[in-house]
Amino acid sequence: MILVRDKSTGAEIGTISDEQLQELVDHLEEESSDDADYYITRETVDLLEEQTGDPDLIALLRKGLGDRQDMDIQWESA
Repeated sequence: MILVRDKSTGAEIGTISDEQLQELVDHLEEESSDDADYYITRETVDLLEEQTGDPDLIALLRKGLGDRQDMDIQWESA
């Protein structure tokens, strides 16, 4: 399992599977090959929903965003 956190606060958002992490890697821009964080916007989540259709991943990202328009998330092996 992969632990996802709010990068600015360190608060845990939840866990995702290796397959869900691969969906993020496949669809989001990485700054380097060892990058372990992503910038997420509401539009990003909408696009992921259209492309991946993984309801659990989308729900986790929406939960993390809450009322915000954007955020940075980071991940690590749990």
